[in-house]
Amino acid sequence: MGKKKKGGGENKGKRSPSKSKHRKIQIWNKYELNGKEIKRKGESCPRCGEGTFLANHKGRKTCGKCGYSESATKEE
Repeated sequence: MGKKKKGGGENKGKRSPSKSKHRKIQIWNKYELNGKEIKRKGESCPRCGEGTFLANHKGRKTCGKCGYSESATKEE
């Protein structure tokens, strides 16, 4: 008979599947429909043009395509 392994058991070495870090884009949250008119809700990147949005973070806005960023300043 073989020796019994201590600790770990049968699940040793197996990893759980990794969780996805990226979320799918919810495109219906980026636009507003008024009848036949479509309006963009977010700001667009000044370098890339109308095709890309700026992502909102705590103290800044960034473009994921070209890396452009704006810092938000506090107005007193």
